[in-house]
Amino acid sequence: MLPEGNDPRSKLRIDTRWATTKADELRRHAAELAALAPDVLVAATGSATVAPLLQATRTVPIVFVVVIDPVGAGFVASLAHPGGNATGFTMFEYGLSGKWLELLKQIAPSMTRAAVLRDPAVASGIGQFAAVQAVAPSLGVELSPVGLHDAGAIEPAVAAFAHGANGGLVMTASPFGGNHPDVITTLAARYKLPAVYPFRYFVNAGGLMSYGSDLVSQFRSAAQYVDRILKGEKPADLPVQAPTKYELVINQRAAKAIGLDVPTTLLARADEVIE
Repeated sequence: MLPEGNDPRSKLRIDTRWATTKADELRRHAAELAALAPDVLVAATGSATVAPLLQATRTVPIVFVVVIDPVGAGFVASLAHPGGNATGFTMFEYGLSGKWLELLKQIAPSMTRAAVLRDPAVASGIGQFAAVQAVAPSLGVELSPVGLHDAGAIEPAVAAFAHGANGGLVMTASPFGGNHPDVITTLAARYKLPAVYPFRYFVNAGGLMSYGSDLVSQFRSAAQYVDRILKGEKPADLPVQAPTKYELVINQRAAKAIGLDVPTTLLARADEVIE
């Protein structure tokens, strides 16, 4: 929110609400922020925050980041011409989800089974799983979906899956899963499952491998859109942008801990290798 009489480039008043994964809290936060009549709203944690903000206001400009499918979710009319009061930056296209399984097969060639952690209650969870399903037959991998909505239910499901041989784990992007990196990476290590994640911070938490866009660059780009809106441009005229670069990060320590030798060809392709 801009203080009256000030240049947009000088001082800003920023009101913040820390989002959770609870729908009622997200709606309450969105309503509170919209009631402040700000000059622009920023949805910083993906679709889970964009939807309640759009329910709270169809007039205040909204800039979103790390959203997977803004058109499918109904946030914008199209990527090139958003058409409403929201625009922003996508995290990846659904096709990237198939790449996760391909990378997992490369790092663990003996894998014939993969547990796919996804949230079936949201469109992006369904879309990501469908993309993984599309490539699974050509890789000779059987998939087992695991719901991402209750921390207490994840371990029993992963433990049951791990009883079989030649298993691996694909972590898809979702608000719930993204908020539990320690839980999920610990389970993968405990049951010695090679795993691939959509966010680099899962590797920082001890995960084996991640492949996805640079989240920091998304927020930098969002700040530029906020600046343009404060200077008079409209979200309807600012196209939704996709990432231009994806990063592969491999954790050699995690690989050694589960007895996995990472192929040198894959190491050579990695943007970063943690020794």
